[in-house]
Amino acid sequence: MRLDDFRDLVEHLKRDIPTQFESGVAEIDVSPKTVPDPLHRDVYTLGECIPLTWTGDGTDLHSRIVLFYGSFRALARQRPDFDWRAEAWDTLTHELRHHIEFRAHVDALEAYDWAAEQNFARHEGKTFDPVFYRSGARIAEGVFKVDDDVFLEGSGDFSWHGRRYRAAVAGVKPPAFLTLHGLSDAPHGDAVLVLPKHASLRDLWRRSTVTQATVEVQPIDG
Repeated sequence: MRLDDFRDLVEHLKRDIPTQFESGVAEIDVSPKTVPDPLHRDVYTLGECIPLTWTGDGTDLHSRIVLFYGSFRALARQRPDFDWRAEAWDTLTHELRHHIEFRAHVDALEAYDWAAEQNFARHEGKTFDPVFYRSGARIAEGVFKVDDDVFLEGSGDFSWHGRRYRAAVAGVKPPAFLTLHGLSDAPHGDAVLVLPKHASLRDLWRRSTVTQATVEVQPIDG
């Protein structure tokens, strides 16, 4: 299915959404992005609910829902029986449920908003809290997502999309944020290997210096 045809399909599906579930959804959009799962090979993120604005207890939350055409296409190439309409409807309703759940958890929304601000500071080369990413979306143990960026806590050897890789970390002092270059099926944003620093009493009075660098990675599983 072509991108334009997928957009038309989503437009038709939107008409079948009960009005009460659309309340607060500012936009339902299609992105051409392919979003690989950070851990599992041949698994892709099909959609995302992105909180936009809210006040008070979150009942007036507005969200944007995005379906990732590239991810649908990647799965369709693997599965001859792939049902575009059924998968798109399941993804759309799944993200609508996320929108409703977000309304009931305003504390989590505020934490994510703060994490996004800290991540912006990271991109700008400004000072940021070295554990901000843990307030993002938790994908798995030690794996977090903030906006389009994925953060993996670990050491020199790590897993990405079902493969094992090695990054040169010798001599790098934590806390460190190492943007990974050379991954197969890289994310649309940054893939960042985080070398966390173990907290000490000294950290209560002095902020740690954070190392940021881009490192080349090598596959180690063939």
